Amino acid sequence: MKKVVTFGELMLRLAPMGYLRFVQSENYEATFGGAEANVAVSLANYGEDVAFVTKLPSHEIGQAAVNSLRKFGVDTTKIVRGGERVGIYYCEKGASQRPSKVVYDRAHSSIATAKKEDFDWDMIFDGVEWFHFTGITPALSDETAEICEIACQKAKEKNITISCDLNFRKKLWSKEKAGQVMGKLCSYIDYCIANEEDAKDVFGIEADNTDIYGGKLDKEGYISVAKKLTDRFDFKGVAITLRESKSANDNDWSGMLYTDGKAHFSKKYSMHIVDRVGGGDSFGGGLIYSLLNGKEPQAAIEFAVAASCLKHSIEGDYNMVSVAEVMNLAGGDASGRVQR
Repeated sequence: MKKVVTFGELMLRLAPMGYLRFVQSENYEATFGGAEANVAVSLANYGEDVAFVTKLPSHEIGQAAVNSLRKFGVDTTKIVRGGERVGIYYCEKGASQRPSKVVYDRAHSSIATAKKEDFDWDMIFDGVEWFHFTGITPALSDETAEICEIACQKAKEKNITISCDLNFRKKLWSKEKAGQVMGKLCSYIDYCIANEEDAKDVFGIEADNTDIYGGKLDKEGYISVAKKLTDRFDFKGVAITLRESKSANDNDWSGMLYTDGKAHFSKKYSMHIVDRVGGGDSFGGGLIYSLLNGKEPQAAIEFAVAASCLKHSIEGDYNMVSVAEVMNLAGGDASGRVQR
């Protein structure tokens, strides 16, 4: 069993019931989630030995956040306790032509105010083979950006494979700041994960003949994006999720893995969405699992896309599916028929 570490923020998610808007709702469902934590849960559900690293308060809400990971088998022993608060995000589910909305209340959270000395990366990385973080974590503060770089440097010293999902969030930092910080961090990264907007927003690299709002995608454009990213940062692989949005409820979903100078495209799924938050994270979890277990590039991208397709049918941030369920879909059974 391979050992994996993911690093980032775990937040309290507050969501109106069903499709109610923020201004309508008198009750909010409380769950937990966060990009790197979502990846950790996916890997734990696939049977991997995975630890999540963050900083959380020592009060009961912080403990509830920790417990939300423990029940899926994620190692929480490397989580640092301290600070003032758990970050919060509010999620309003979109429908038809009304998009979903996210409102952040995460300023001054424990991880956003964390210090470099909070994390002993020699201890954290003992026996680890893979390290994953996203572009959200260095966006939280200048200090967390430095912490990410220290972690990457230590991972490189220990010959640990590093993956990163660019995950640009315009509510956290500017495109200019993201390009500067992520440009430095990408020099350490082996596998880069992105969507159709990230490469453009962070590095100014745009797919040709593509309209993300009109739902038009051109495969050759994405091969060009992956090649440019690889040439610039010497990545071992670039994985890109391809979302063709027809409405808030209905998307076509596929992906590409570019490695060794060759692009591998998955099959395409037409999805009716229950909850799209965490879709990219479930893709990352599926990709990491596949590469850790020696899957060939085509099999790896098929597994990652099938895993994330299933996540879109599950409420909450976490992707609660098994390897067998993902393999069943990747193998061609997309009927949704009752399993007896």
